[in-house]
Amino acid sequence: MSELCSPRISANYLDSFIGRLVTLVGKVTQLRGDQATIDADGAVTVHLDRDAHLINGHGVQVIGKVNPDLSIKVLTSRPLGPDVDYALCTAVVEATHRHKEIFVT
Repeated sequence: MSELCSPRISANYLDSFIGRLVTLVGKVTQLRGDQATIDADGAVTVHLDRDAHLINGHGVQVIGKVNPDLSIKVLTSRPLGPDVDYALCTAVVEATHRHKEIFVT
């Protein structure tokens, strides 16, 4: 089952999840062709799939694999619009890492 898990992380946790599937929520701060920069308590470069339809300044949830350079190869993404409670997203990430025994990682 662990191969199907995608734990929620922020930029602070990238180096602990190299080569693993993760879920990241953040604000799109820059779009550059097939790449974007997302602010998820720190800047994260994501390599987009062709189905990604991101809007600068809006929230996004991505599920993807963390590369050795700490970028993320996106497998799927979901636009979240302009009204995202990023403090809540951060609190969820911190709770999942603080209480690992409750969450599948």
